[in-house]
Amino acid sequence: MPLTLTLTEGVLPKGQETLAFAQLSEAMLKWHGLVGNAAIAPNIVGSINIVPKEHTFSGSKEAAVAFIEWKVPAFAFNTREIQSGYIEEATEIIHSMSGKKQPKERIWVNVVHAVDGAWGVGGAALTNAQLMG
Repeated sequence: MPLTLTLTEGVLPKGQETLAFAQLSEAMLKWHGLVGNAAIAPNIVGSINIVPKEHTFSGSKEAAVAFIEWKVPAFAFNTREIQSGYIEEATEIIHSMSGKKQPKERIWVNVVHAVDGAWGVGGAALTNAQLMG
C-alpha cells in the first residue's frame, strides 16, 4: 500500500520527513486495526517528494503545501470513521511536526482505490479476496 508524501521544501524541519512518513504509516495501520500485522507491514511502501516552493501551489499561486496520498485496495479506508479519523490525525501530524507553521488548510489527504484485480505484488495481479487471504 503505497504512501506518497509530497512536501514543499521547508514545511518540515530537514530530516523530519522520514519520521513523518513513519507516523503517517503507523496511523493508517492503527485506524485499520492492523498495528503489528506481519503480513501488512512489509507492504507499506512509498516515497517522499520534497519540492521547491516555486513548484508548489494553492489557489494557483505559489504556496507551501503538504500532500498525503495513499493508494490502497478497495477494502481500505472503507468506513467514515476510518476516513475521518485518519485524515484528522494525518493532518495533525504534519501540522504539529511543522511547529504549527504549516496551516491545516494547506495539508491535503486523499485515498486512491485500486480496481479489484489490479493490485500487483511480485508480478501477480491480485483480487481483493486474494489480498485479504
